[in-house]
Amino acid sequence: MSRIFITGSADGLGQAAARNLLAGGHEVVLHVRGKQRLDAIRDLLDQGARVAVGDLSDQGEMEAVADQVNRLGRMDAVIHNAGVYSGRQVLPVNVVAPYVLTALITRPDRLVYLSSGMHLDGRPVLGGLDWSGRGASGSYSDSKLFVTALAAAVARLWPRVVSSAVDPGWVPTRMGGPDAPDDLRLGHLTQEWLASSQDPQVLVTGGYWHHQRRIEPHPASLDVAFQDELLGELERATGVALPRS
Repeated sequence: MSRIFITGSADGLGQAAARNLLAGGHEVVLHVRGKQRLDAIRDLLDQGARVAVGDLSDQGEMEAVADQVNRLGRMDAVIHNAGVYSGRQVLPVNVVAPYVLTALITRPDRLVYLSSGMHLDGRPVLGGLDWSGRGASGSYSDSKLFVTALAAAVARLWPRVVSSAVDPGWVPTRMGGPDAPDDLRLGHLTQEWLASSQDPQVLVTGGYWHHQRRIEPHPASLDVAFQDELLGELERATGVALPRS
């Protein structure tokens, strides 16, 4: 059985994935933004899940989350699920946090990054962005293009790690809204599968997945020059370097 860390697991797709993985016998480490959110996962904690606490819109707390996770032991997989749809936190939570946590958490065997079909509308333009969250900067679509490129860059730079990006579909979560047309179960099935299955498909790095089917992402996410520009911008903004080998 695997040890799996899931960001943004107080509710929505993150909690659903955590619940199923825990029921499947895996060791699960949850994440909540603050201690006031612990009640939302109390039953999972009672079943043996562990938890890391920290606000992923703040770099200091991102680093504290990485430290908490490392102190629990090496993870077999990390699912970068946390995300916001709008406002000043879009870039910090959706892009900077996955980057910082990837750089600082002891390298697992598998990394899963939550993208979106909306990444196809993202702009591969990095100039003038405010990664800190002090001002609104970059759209949700932009952020999902960037995190898809991050997943592809990690697959290229860390060939011994299986790095994947996932479009969960438009599903009825708090973010997606009650009228979202897609299947909620399918929305988290692929993340669970990528984090824990021994299916040969899962063990091929660099995939962009939708409902357990590998599909083509935005071409910019596969552009090595764009990936390197993105990593350079994130390193400059955070002072945290992603190890290159």
